[in-house]
Amino acid sequence: MKILVTGASGFIGAHTVNNLLSQSIETVGIDNNNSYYDVTLKHDRVKWIESHENASLFKFIEMDIADKEAMEGLFNTHKFTHVIHLAAQAGVRYSIENPHAYVDSNIVGFMNILEGCRHHNVQHLCYASSSSVYGANKKMPFSVEDNVDHPVSLYAASKKANELMAHTYSHLYQLPTTGLRFFTVYGPWGRPDMAPFKFTKAISEGKPIDVYNYGNHRRDFTYIDDIVSGVVKSTLSIAKADESWDGHSPMPSSSSAPWRVYNIGAQTPVHLLTFIETIEKALGKTAKKNMLPMQPGDVEATYADVQALVDDIGYKPSVTLDDGIVRFVEWYKSYYSK
Repeated sequence: MKILVTGASGFIGAHTVNNLLSQSIETVGIDNNNSYYDVTLKHDRVKWIESHENASLFKFIEMDIADKEAMEGLFNTHKFTHVIHLAAQAGVRYSIENPHAYVDSNIVGFMNILEGCRHHNVQHLCYASSSSVYGANKKMPFSVEDNVDHPVSLYAASKKANELMAHTYSHLYQLPTTGLRFFTVYGPWGRPDMAPFKFTKAISEGKPIDVYNYGNHRRDFTYIDDIVSGVVKSTLSIAKADESWDGHSPMPSSSSAPWRVYNIGAQTPVHLLTFIETIEKALGKTAKKNMLPMQPGDVEATYADVQALVDDIGYKPSVTLDDGIVRFVEWYKSYYSK
């Protein structure tokens, strides 16, 4: 077995590689290490991976998934059995400022991944989708059986496009694909552009935090270890065609092709102000809050129905918010005390 992990110096990617190495699985990681956020953090994640006792099973290559020729060369050189595709231009708000970056990475890049898998007999492609695909939906919890045709950001639209593109390749070429709709992931080595990191940094420095929607957001915050466990189990459980699928009454989450989509989250939405209080408790400091209105492209609440993933792969999130925040804050203090 040999697995490609794209976005390997990213938050979820680095943790995923470490999980695979702990299972003694040969892994190749790629990332273009772009400057969307601090590149030093990305380099340090790779160093963290390279400190693993099974690091000899890991090879890192700096590469852009949007580079067609480079990706063709990668798949020609390495005979991957599985691909975990986590590389993407992330961020809802940034997609309003720089939409072309999302087309290059999330559409062109994903196309290159699909073509690589198609032409090199990859057994299974597991890729990152997002809870953002639920867009303007209001019914809670979000279910994979819900319609997701009303995205409210280009980022969300690009992730819905990935699901559609994957289905086409599953149908045409019998390429097994599984899409995972991530719900707000947090934990050690997290992204600086996300709320847990931004809040912890500002509160630690005695600076005010921006609290959008006047604190009325609810998010299904999910600890990184729970997410990665689901990613790896999903990857090793190859998608199969749903023999009961009926084109007269099509189920949105499965297909007559070997294609599936799942929610992956904690299934426990938390009020934003409660989340902030949890960080305050872990830091032993009180936040100064700037209460602001909703931002464009944002949604008020996310809440994952993960029963399908529980049923199919035994997914079981286990880390509580209190424990997860303590672990993140401890990492943050350690990393930035250097």
